[in-house]
Amino acid sequence: MNIRVGFGYDVHPLKEGKDFWLGGIKISHTKGAEGHSDADTLIHAICDALLGAANLGDIGIHFPNTSAEFKGIDSKKLLKRVAELIKKEKYEIGNLDCTVTLELPKIVPYIPEMKKILAETLSISPKNISIKATTTEHLGFVGREEGIAAYAICLLQGN
Repeated sequence: MNIRVGFGYDVHPLKEGKDFWLGGIKISHTKGAEGHSDADTLIHAICDALLGAANLGDIGIHFPNTSAEFKGIDSKKLLKRVAELIKKEKYEIGNLDCTVTLELPKIVPYIPEMKKILAETLSISPKNISIKATTTEHLGFVGREEGIAAYAICLLQGN
């Protein structure tokens, strides 16, 4: 069995009045992440982890932020395409472990729904997805509530 590990990282600025999408769900908050797509930082980190593990480059190669095709796109669609690329390479997702760094809003109540949506999008069990949340104790751009960061690591299994 061929086992591959991938790591993903993503950041987005937070802006007043923007929709806040995280882990495939819309969360009510005064600020939202800004980006070319819906700026779902968690999904973008997961995409990069999966693509990296399969040695397929990164999210920017497959979905460039200069392309009108991806302007405002739902990041779940990007994740679905990444899952198809992984499957085409004859890999299956073993598990995902993710950490979101954000001062506000507190996302722990939303994690079960995020896991459900991500599992459906990837066609895996929610038991194979871990999402954790932390703050930066008011340090840096995350601590000043200027942005959000997400980290993801994955295990792929193939033949």
